[in-house]
Amino acid sequence: MLNSYSSADKVLLAVDCIIFGFDSEGLKILLIKRDFEPEKGKWSLIGGFLKKDEVLDSAAIRILNSYTGLQDIYMEQLHAYSEIDRDPVERTISVAYYALINIENHNADLIKNYDAQWFSVSNAPKLIFDHDSMLRHAIRRLRYKTSIKPIGFELLPEKFTMRQLLELYEAILSKELDKRNFISKINSLDILIKLEEKDMMSSRKGSYLYTFDKEKYDAKLLNDFVLNL
Repeated sequence: MLNSYSSADKVLLAVDCIIFGFDSEGLKILLIKRDFEPEKGKWSLIGGFLKKDEVLDSAAIRILNSYTGLQDIYMEQLHAYSEIDRDPVERTISVAYYALINIENHNADLIKNYDAQWFSVSNAPKLIFDHDSMLRHAIRRLRYKTSIKPIGFELLPEKFTMRQLLELYEAILSKELDKRNFISKINSLDILIKLEEKDMMSSRKGSYLYTFDKEKYDAKLLNDFVLNL
């Protein structure tokens, strides 16, 4: 019968998190070395299983917090992976999320305790199961989002230069952007606040620092428009 719970197959539901970070070396991904079989000692995305009293978003937030110590994280559900043989131990469906964090803000001790490590997205090791597919999917989604909306500021420090912002977009999109065109399009969004402070490390004259207007930034994320980078 369609309404018979007792006769239904039981499957595990996992939540896997693709955690992106950014620093002077470019776009990075946080990975963990698996400490149990199967695939013990190999690199994996960070994840866990859904608990009975959780919704998916809560599980993802719990997992992200346990590894980074951060609470307020930009996070988005990516895709559900349900290949029958994706996990050799149990029939497991995984719902993947991708998250953006500022590497400077995370809890480095937590990451060390979990034997986790940051890798350049362009030079990440081979991952277990179908995690490579998840990572590729997340990168495509992030690049698409970045090309049409002002996404990615969560990866920057609170105060940043226009050069840092440009380098972030170039790292995500994996291509060189025209500086003048980029600055013009970003300024047209009216989401940046130019500060009186300067970063004196970038040049003799220094570069003005910016922060973003959270209210306007959030509004732009909700509105339908095309940044077209």
